[in-house]
Amino acid sequence: MNWVYLKDLKDHLGEEVIIKGWVYNFRSSGKIAFLQVRDGSDFAQCVADEAKVSAEAWKVAVEMSLESSVEITGNVAKHPKKEEYEIQVADLKFIQRSEEYPIGKKEHGEDFLLTNRHLWLRAPKQWAIQRVRNTVINATYEFLNNEGFIKMDSPILTPTSCEGTTELFEMDYFDLGKAYLSQSGQLYLEAGAMSHGKVFDFGPTFRAEKSKTRRHLTEFWMMDAEMAFFDHAMSLELQEKLISFIVEQVVTKNKKELEILERDPEVLKKIKAPFDRLTYHEAIKKLQDLGSDIKDGEDLGNDDETLIMKDAEKPLFIEKWPAEIKAFYMKREGGLALCADMIAPEGHGEIIGGSQREDDYDEMIKRLKEHNLPIDAFNWYLDLRKYGSVPHAGFGFGLERLTGWMCGVKHVRETIPFPRMINRIYP
Repeated sequence: MNWVYLKDLKDHLGEEVIIKGWVYNFRSSGKIAFLQVRDGSDFAQCVADEAKVSAEAWKVAVEMSLESSVEITGNVAKHPKKEEYEIQVADLKFIQRSEEYPIGKKEHGEDFLLTNRHLWLRAPKQWAIQRVRNTVINATYEFLNNEGFIKMDSPILTPTSCEGTTELFEMDYFDLGKAYLSQSGQLYLEAGAMSHGKVFDFGPTFRAEKSKTRRHLTEFWMMDAEMAFFDHAMSLELQEKLISFIVEQVVTKNKKELEILERDPEVLKKIKAPFDRLTYHEAIKKLQDLGSDIKDGEDLGNDDETLIMKDAEKPLFIEKWPAEIKAFYMKREGGLALCADMIAPEGHGEIIGGSQREDDYDEMIKRLKEHNLPIDAFNWYLDLRKYGSVPHAGFGFGLERLTGWMCGVKHVRETIPFPRMINRIYP
């Protein structure tokens, strides 16, 4: 007799199998017990009939508690009304009978659930979110690998930052002075692009800003990509192709997860390249017409990003921003930075930021001075402009924001297994 995973039950219709999992819900109706079981791969109902099982097995069903781990032997049957498969129980054993589970059927506050995050991860919606996250990760690797990228790992400990150090975590680094936890691997990837042409990294990044919005975390995961011989327009085209591919993969591979999350897949199916584009100044004018009090030269806030997307079905690029409110490494044209933010619909805000990078040595020196950044710390970065400099561009997305948009989840704290925020570092 085979131990099988719940996701494979349809391949064993009519067979007797063994399954192992956790009982996340149960009820009894007289002499019949209905156990809702999760084994990590899927969910299934297991039906135990007192008349058809041993006294020992029925005693287990009677003494069942939430999140007990069990081993069940039974026959695979198709649900009479749904395209689902269930187990007609022949034998039932505890692997471990759970103590009283702290997360019950009643409503719990967000703080309680986050304190018990190690257990909350078992809930169906949290299970679904993490599996969508996994699809987003794998789809990103697949797309970039097919586009000729290689993955390079950027350092997490850095001697400086790519946008100043005021919002970074600082530490003493032996006898060498200060070091910082990275907020982006971009600068190091630019070096990689001069070796391999197209490179990306995917790893944890850190921001020490004291933000409490639903779109911010202290520790989060970023994918950064850099492409040699790419200009701004080529980068935008690649970005919209990447996002379209990720969405397609989620819709295809996460049907059950989207159903659990009550996320309408038809909304996601509309996300196909090309995406609309507005210049920064066009966006400001549109926002003012919609009632925003934003002024020319100001950055867009969360409310502005939501407002400008209120009727949109696909992401929007807002490009060519005033150079003075953007980072030093962005190439300029006519006083504007050749950059773009991709804004997601449905109130999920910016999901990608990118730009063409400044490739001229003298211009880069000027930018560093303008931003009061220590030139000595960037000597290695300046070398990239001295030895075979080429036009190049890059971008990055935040995994949690992108996953939140796919899932229709409003707060990014649910899209990472163990969220780190300014008021939370437990568990």
